[in-house]
Amino acid sequence: MLKRIAGFAGFSAAGLIVGTLLFAASLTPSLLPRTYVTQGLLSGVAMACGYGLGVLLSALWFWLELPEPKDRARLGLKAIAGGACGLVVLVFLWRTAEWQNSIRTLMHLPPIETAHPFYVGLIALAVFLVFLALGRLFALFVRLFASTSRRAAPRRLSYVIGTALAATLFWTLADGLLVRFVLHTADSSFRRLDQVIEPDTAEPSGPLKSGSAASLVRWDELGRMGRSFVASGPTAAEISAFTGKPAIEPLRVYAGLNAAETPEARARIALDELIRVGGFERSTLLIVMPTGTGWVDPEGIDTVEYLHHGDIASVAIQYSYLASWLSLLAEPDYGAEAARALFHAVYGHWTTLPKESRPKLYLYGLSLGALSSEQSAELFEVIGDPYQGALWAGPPFPSRIWRKMTADRNPGTPAWLPRFRDGSYVRFTSQRNVLPEAGDHWGPMRIVYLQYASDPIVFYDPYSFYRQPSWMDVPRGPDVSPDFQWYPVVTFLQLTLDMAMATTTPMGLGHVYAGEHYIDPWIAVTDVTDWSAADIARLKEKFRAGR
Repeated sequence: MLKRIAGFAGFSAAGLIVGTLLFAASLTPSLLPRTYVTQGLLSGVAMACGYGLGVLLSALWFWLELPEPKDRARLGLKAIAGGACGLVVLVFLWRTAEWQNSIRTLMHLPPIETAHPFYVGLIALAVFLVFLALGRLFALFVRLFASTSRRAAPRRLSYVIGTALAATLFWTLADGLLVRFVLHTADSSFRRLDQVIEPDTAEPSGPLKSGSAASLVRWDELGRMGRSFVASGPTAAEISAFTGKPAIEPLRVYAGLNAAETPEARARIALDELIRVGGFERSTLLIVMPTGTGWVDPEGIDTVEYLHHGDIASVAIQYSYLASWLSLLAEPDYGAEAARALFHAVYGHWTTLPKESRPKLYLYGLSLGALSSEQSAELFEVIGDPYQGALWAGPPFPSRIWRKMTADRNPGTPAWLPRFRDGSYVRFTSQRNVLPEAGDHWGPMRIVYLQYASDPIVFYDPYSFYRQPSWMDVPRGPDVSPDFQWYPVVTFLQLTLDMAMATTTPMGLGHVYAGEHYIDPWIAVTDVTDWSAADIARLKEKFRAGR
């Protein structure tokens, strides 16, 4: 039996058929365009998964002692299956460029003339053979454990015991050694990168800048992304030159990981720094949660500073060195812990100030920062004295509030751009501003989600392994290919790859959020009323042309 499972007696016809079907389906489009290298990797994994499923189905057939074809008939079936599978592979490889262009056109990328089918097939074959070798190694361990346990257990039970032991061994090796090694290596690399001081990022001399000589946070304690955050952004002169109105210097406060050991200590330092520079004397105060590396999107911050003529202060703390998706895997609670610490420190001080003179308080986060910012506080903690609102861009799929609002959306509204009840508390928007369509009425707290239908960080669905995600229903988002179809297993693999490549798209698509798309949400959330439609259009064009 184990020879059948492992495929020792030649290839499995069922495995070949199912593997080929999954290989072919993997060539169809998903949310993001792929190179021939990533396509080959994806197709190889898909074929390996399909082959494994086919072998398991064949083993189940044998286990149930159902009738099987004779040896000569089996060889004939294998020959027919091999020929049919080869034809399917050729047809689908031939159409790969067409499918990829269906995405590239929507993303304003130049079409490709070829998808390099030969290289795709070669890479996929190499990946498939690696997984096949691992599968046979797994079957060998099953055989060894089963033969040992057969001394005290019936034959079929020994297979179950052997499979369980082999699975435990492989999982322990993968999780305990491989994953930990990769995460440790990534952590060391990102840690070293975080300490790099860019030659074009000068230490600030102004006393109102974090990292200056007057600051409570040293320049080397900000981290690479923190230094970039405080050293960039529009000046009062630049804002005034664009608007033609008086402006003041925006305030940016940041505490890096090296500033203190714990999130609570970093939050306290950030609060003290915010008080020192006069952040609570501005009309608007923004609590920012950065992405996993500590990066704060300039497209999101620069725009709101222009809209408020510089009369705004922003405060953020770093909680990780890793990229967001790695942070989500390695330290999923760190971001939420840091968000709660910073919010409670700032909010606690803010509530002690006179309501008539304190700044309006808002939250902002992108990607993992949005997920963390969502968890800053429970509603019952602030209902007596609520902050004014939040803008969360590209919220990752585990975001609890986002998932709840999306699941409970108004009937007839799509999952990629839902409406929630009367829109007085939370609204969703994308590249096209649809916020006014929910009406003019807002409650005391305004929440806006900015999300693109082509963003796999937002719309990754673990359950796509066996069911079609609701956001694939018609009508679809304008940046999602109409040729994107759901296939069991394959769509899950496609979305997993898309998630890893989410930031490789052009600005304004995928997980790369554009400044011109931030402007309308900021106007709605922070209740900007002193900008004309013409000046808003001019500001959007400034950010669009700046790239």
